[in-house]
Amino acid sequence: MSSSTPGKSSTADQTGASGATGGTGKTVPERTTATESGAKAGGKSATKAAAKTPTKSATKSAPARKASATAAAARAAAPRKAPKAESHLAMVRRARRINRELAEVYPYAHPELDFRNPFELLVATVLSAQTTDLRVNQTTPALFAAYPTPEDMAAAVPEEMEEIIRPTGFFRAKTKSLLGLSAALRDEFGGEVPGRLEDLVKLPGVGRKTANVVLGNAFGVPGITVDTHFGRLVRRWKWTDEEDPVKVEAVVAGIFPKSEWTMLSHRVVFHGRRICHARKPACGACPIAPLCPSYGEGETDPDKARKLLKYEMAGRPGQRLSPPADYPGKPAPALGEG
Repeated sequence: MSSSTPGKSSTADQTGASGATGGTGKTVPERTTATESGAKAGGKSATKAAAKTPTKSATKSAPARKASATAAAARAAAPRKAPKAESHLAMVRRARRINRELAEVYPYAHPELDFRNPFELLVATVLSAQTTDLRVNQTTPALFAAYPTPEDMAAAVPEEMEEIIRPTGFFRAKTKSLLGLSAALRDEFGGEVPGRLEDLVKLPGVGRKTANVVLGNAFGVPGITVDTHFGRLVRRWKWTDEEDPVKVEAVVAGIFPKSEWTMLSHRVVFHGRRICHARKPACGACPIAPLCPSYGEGETDPDKARKLLKYEMAGRPGQRLSPPADYPGKPAPALGEG
């Protein structure tokens, strides 16, 4: 930003005034220079060209356009950091507003694992450890074709199952867990997945995160899923500074009504996978920037930030081979197709 000393004119100002009178006190008509004429002509041409050239927003996916529009409004509101002395009540209000904003951005948020029943969701969630939901979704069709029930899976030959789930990584440990939980379901629960947290966490390979995924999405029992994305975002938003997933779950459960727990989990995870990345969050394309005390940790330039968006926000396929009907993105490719 330029500045000048009050009460004094610059040499350029004085020279300009002298030039206007020709230095004799007489007014000399202004002449339009070739550069100015070219600028005017160029301006008209540029205006016409701009009218004919489609804007970038016209080629964006619908979710990305909506997010960009929201982010633009957010930037206009001057993103600000939360006060250092923010009270607990103020934090709760901010957290709940973030949830409402995310509900507008991701009305289609859902679990990103393909499943048709509680058993398939339980198995898929166990397989999702240390790999992507996409890789699990590309692997489970063959797995469930071979072992559709707990009884079938409990009787599987370990080496054969290992070959099927090898693409998900840690396949030997995961095979051991799947054989163990399938046998437990067969022997202790009549071949059915239990609908209680205390029963689920007793199964081999099943912790609170997996149990809450199953309860919330297969049984309609509210639960908070604290995975790496959820934990990272709630700490960035200063809802808590806890690192332990159980403690994070307890803190967040005290901020939101129970009826919001499951969908809140989906929205936060969706946001973490699409915009608020671990290494380079797309701050300049974030629709909740004014509510984020960590704004600026990532890329703030809007154009550069948009290039960091993922999945349907970038017009690319999602993680599910069979996504819900209201999902605006493309289905993921089957294993070996892309």
